[in-house]
Amino acid sequence: MTVLTTAVAPEQLRDRSFALRRRMMHMAADKGEGYIAQGLGIADVLAVVYFRQLRFDAADPEWVDRDRFVLSTGHYSVALYAVLAEIGILDDDDIATYGLNGSDLPMSTFDETPGVEITGGSLGHGLGQGVGMALGLRLDGRDSKVIVELSDGELQEGSTWEAAMSAASFRCANLTAVVDCNGIQADGPMVLDMEPVADKWASFGWAVEEVDGNDVDALCTAFDRLDSVTDRPKVIIARTTPGRGVPTLVARERAHFVRVEPGEWASLIEELENNHA
Repeated sequence: MTVLTTAVAPEQLRDRSFALRRRMMHMAADKGEGYIAQGLGIADVLAVVYFRQLRFDAADPEWVDRDRFVLSTGHYSVALYAVLAEIGILDDDDIATYGLNGSDLPMSTFDETPGVEITGGSLGHGLGQGVGMALGLRLDGRDSKVIVELSDGELQEGSTWEAAMSAASFRCANLTAVVDCNGIQADGPMVLDMEPVADKWASFGWAVEEVDGNDVDALCTAFDRLDSVTDRPKVIIARTTPGRGVPTLVARERAHFVRVEPGEWASLIEELENNHA
């Protein structure tokens, strides 16, 4: 059954965001460490993308006329797997193997996992692949669109700006980038000051919206505005909070790769539940 996801109300999307965060926390529980903070931070973006923007068929992840979602930050895999489970591409048996040796759901994505478009992990390459997909779809005469998620850390990669320049030159109006600006990378705060991020993208010829990436209503409005742009690529600068929904994780100073004591998971999940209520 083909799913068209353009009529989901913001209130329903907030419930979807919470469901994604809950699933992520249970997936990561007792692993001891992982990229859970980024996953929690990007949940609202993924809820809007998958339950309002994308056209897909959960029964046929390779459906040729699907819209494509490219997760450039492969280490955000816990968030993508949570979405794929929510829409029925992955099942509970799959999810239970997340992060285990030999699992088809590694901590950084690879493209053999159903519903995953690219192999992640080596950062700075997702946007270039998204540009290629957008051009290929246009050459094939298909009206499918491509949405690429990338991080503010990837803006320090020259390949990202080469891709941005190419997309504008080729007028890839079927391409939308979402930049997760959470202000962190591996060892703490951003190494290079990338601000003003929005102005940089605008100078490369992109249509730009800048929003609170944890505000579902603002995200919906941004996508709606950009949907009317038909002559150039689009980008949403999404300012997100790592660990969103779990105050203890939000307060962690080193949030890129979070280490959690086994006995701590229950209290963190309780925080999430109470914060939603």
